[in-house]
Amino acid sequence: MLVYAAKRFASLAATLLVATLLAFVVLEILPGDPAQLMLGLNAQDDTLAALRQELGLDRPAWVRYLAWIGGFATGDLGTSYTYSVPVADLVADRAVVSLPLALIALALSTVIAIPVGVYAARHRGGWQDGGIMALTQIGIAIPNFWFAMLLVYVFAVTLRLVPSGGFPGWGGGIGPALLALTLPAIALALPQAAILARVMRSALIDALHEDYVRTARAKGLTRNATLWRHAVRNAFIPVLTILGLQFSFLIAGTIIIENVFYLPGLGRLIFQAITQRDLIVVKSVVVLLVGTVIVVTFLVDMAYAAADPRLRKR
Repeated sequence: MLVYAAKRFASLAATLLVATLLAFVVLEILPGDPAQLMLGLNAQDDTLAALRQELGLDRPAWVRYLAWIGGFATGDLGTSYTYSVPVADLVADRAVVSLPLALIALALSTVIAIPVGVYAARHRGGWQDGGIMALTQIGIAIPNFWFAMLLVYVFAVTLRLVPSGGFPGWGGGIGPALLALTLPAIALALPQAAILARVMRSALIDALHEDYVRTARAKGLTRNATLWRHAVRNAFIPVLTILGLQFSFLIAGTIIIENVFYLPGLGRLIFQAITQRDLIVVKSVVVLLVGTVIVVTFLVDMAYAAADPRLRKR
């Protein structure tokens, strides 16, 4: 198990290093001058040169990369060009919105998808299964931003049950904060629940055809007991991968949803930083999101090894 964990950790660490290099290179070749954007088109050349020197933009690219990586390793993410505050503070302020939103959406998608997938697998070939598969196909096909706007129109504009956007902050109370995150979480959760339900159904159908299920039934175990004690447990192995990927997507892929609902999260921070060409913010947040994906992937791999003893021998 330790050897397997060490190999996975080394692989993911190498992936993170490559991701930092790619993020730096891609952002470095983008057109536009951050100093020019900050000072405007009518700025004097000497003023631009002074600002570039202050921001470190006059140094060679490889020097800036090493300085950025070195600061990142020590927890110093740099200072935002636009806001003139540490990037770490910006990330901390926005993470208290994005992280709860992702966790709520993941919980909703799991609570919806697992029972639905199990129910569809138990009624494979029936009208119940066909109806569920049709609904999940619709859920996968509908873009989440369109679904988000539909939710705003129905529940915020027409019924006036929830706010249409914005975030009051956790200091204003847990109730109003959770209410503000309700529609965004639903908009994120339902398309993911459709994917997860289909994966759960397929995995469970495969598990129900295994020899150990027939053996359990032959020994007198009831259908429900066989389903929940044996088949569902083994069907969860591929579902774990999807859950890990979904959490990573929900953390890193909320840019559109946060802009639809005007939520001050990490996704909106990246969008604003890109439009303002605040490279240090974009690079740092992108690498943090990549790091989150890598950590989640590592945890999923460890859960895989715990669920399947054969992986521990690799």
